[in-house]
Amino acid sequence: MGDRPVQFEILSDQAVNFHYSKFPWVNYQDENLNISIPVFSIHGNHDDPTGADALCALDILSCAGLLNHFGRSTSVEKIDISPILLRKGRTKIALYGLGAIPDERLYRMFVNKQVTMLRPKEDEDSWFNLFVIHQNRSKHGATNYIPEQFLDDFINLVVWGHEHECKIAPFQNEQQRFYVCQPGSSVVTSLSPGEAVKKHIGLLHVKGKNMKMQKIALETVRTFHIEDIVLADHPDLFNPDNPNVTQAIQAFCTEKVELMLDNAERERLGNPRQPEKPLIRLRVDYAGGFEPFSVHRFSQKYMHRVANPKDIIHFFRHREQKAKNDIDLNFGKLVSRPAEGITLRVEDLVKQYFQTAEKKVQLSLLTERGMGEAVQEFVDKEEKDAIEELVKFQLEKTQKFLRERRTDAEEEKIDEEVRKFRESRKKNAEEEDKEVREAMARAKANRSEDAVLVAASSDEDSMDMEMIGIGDPSEGLSATLSRGRGRARGRARGAKGQSSTARGSSRRGRGSTSQESASSSRIYKPVSVPAKNMSIIDAFRPLKSNPSLNSSQAYSEDIIDVDSDPEDTSFVPSSKGNQRLSTTSSLSKRGSQSQTSRGVDFESDEDDAFMSPATSRRTK
Repeated sequence: MGDRPVQFEILSDQAVNFHYSKFPWVNYQDENLNISIPVFSIHGNHDDPTGADALCALDILSCAGLLNHFGRSTSVEKIDISPILLRKGRTKIALYGLGAIPDERLYRMFVNKQVTMLRPKEDEDSWFNLFVIHQNRSKHGATNYIPEQFLDDFINLVVWGHEHECKIAPFQNEQQRFYVCQPGSSVVTSLSPGEAVKKHIGLLHVKGKNMKMQKIALETVRTFHIEDIVLADHPDLFNPDNPNVTQAIQAFCTEKVELMLDNAERERLGNPRQPEKPLIRLRVDYAGGFEPFSVHRFSQKYMHRVANPKDIIHFFRHREQKAKNDIDLNFGKLVSRPAEGITLRVEDLVKQYFQTAEKKVQLSLLTERGMGEAVQEFVDKEEKDAIEELVKFQLEKTQKFLRERRTDAEEEKIDEEVRKFRESRKKNAEEEDKEVREAMARAKANRSEDAVLVAASSDEDSMDMEMIGIGDPSEGLSATLSRGRGRARGRARGAKGQSSTARGSSRRGRGSTSQESASSSRIYKPVSVPAKNMSIIDAFRPLKSNPSLNSSQAYSEDIIDVDSDPEDTSFVPSSKGNQRLSTTSSLSKRGSQSQTSRGVDFESDEDDAFMSPATSRRTK
């Protein structure tokens, strides 16, 4: 923030560059803000957009006007990178950005030619092209990194994030001819050799197509020194057969640590904001018959001198590689190996399975792409309800579509309309991506709500079973109460006098008089039931209701599980001996008359995709 004017202008369409932001324009052009140094940033892998509305930490800073978040992409099929076009005098910069994406996915998209970097139509050779990326640069696996050869050769400079080692000086890629600058992390985040390199930031000067990187050392970083020693390399000092060799090793390590502490003290820059205690790491390879000493006892003398006293010494044994025998057969040439760079993903397996499966197991409501994305959300984001919520969401949308089309309640016509609706969704990839994101947001919200309900009702549910009786109508409430907890639980699972269909579908029921109901202080908690074997025909079930009884009459309330098939209608005997058709009870209207008189209310679960209007009534 400040009064210094910004001396460059933006020529590109800001609605395209910042179209995911709530404020799709650059912050220094906002009339309510006074910006002197605009900041442009992409997100990394630790703050990638996720959860409801796919938000990340940079979105908060962007909405506050503190920076400009760009380089965001939500598609898992194709990425088009549109640059931010900046101009100052005669110098023009095309700023490309791509936030962190799972490396395997981005690798596959590059291989399939699904990543496109758009270029200005006018004078495309007059622009200085700067690309900001946050991915693995070093190879961690067959596809768990992004090779520099994947990037377009018209780029002039690549600023590569994610890697922690500081390599601020631009290094030219001999094949693609562009330069790569790797700033590294600004602080030490792990006790590894790459973090021991001096930390810098860079000030880039661009004029026309020429550039110059000015290195600026960071003065407030905690000093870090690391060193490796191999005991087997010092046979004159250490003999494994010597009974006092452990004491000799400990004395040698003490000398090394003291030397590193002296070097750290000399390298201190005298900045008052620089931490005084350094980070020290001594890695000791004790292979060759040696034994490690007590690290905890060794660290006691450095408690007030180093920042990591418990991690100063790290013992490890280097694995000895077996000597190669020239006469051994090379079995690698005798067996066929899969081509490098080709790996199978879960989402690819899902798509491949449904494309080659038999007709009877083909998807009729969901698309292969939508199911694959839901599985990928489960794998990448650990969204355990992703698939279930996607099924519910798509079922709800299909039911709404059929109601709007006023489709006749005939199975053939319904199947045809569902097929047409599915094909229309497959053609609209953007709409399908939006549906998957909305379903994932609902999964996260439902998971949070379920956690609260389970914690609040864990004790009440067990006590509720003592108040519930299902089975013989001759047995009253008092008999149920007299049995105790164990007997009531057994009868709730399967009571005598109840048909097999009723036992398979009924969850709970209670027989009581209105007087008992009015005086009862029991609050019945909502029960989460899994939905399965549902048919799209349920959307066309007519609403059924029974006339309400007087409050003075005895009544029974039977709650039938929603997972019962439409053809398997259960008849449960009431306290009067008559048989009444029991429909499913809505989870949003639970509780007895005493709850209503006390003003007890529950939140509605109208967003349940498997709850159709025909299954939201209760008979009393």
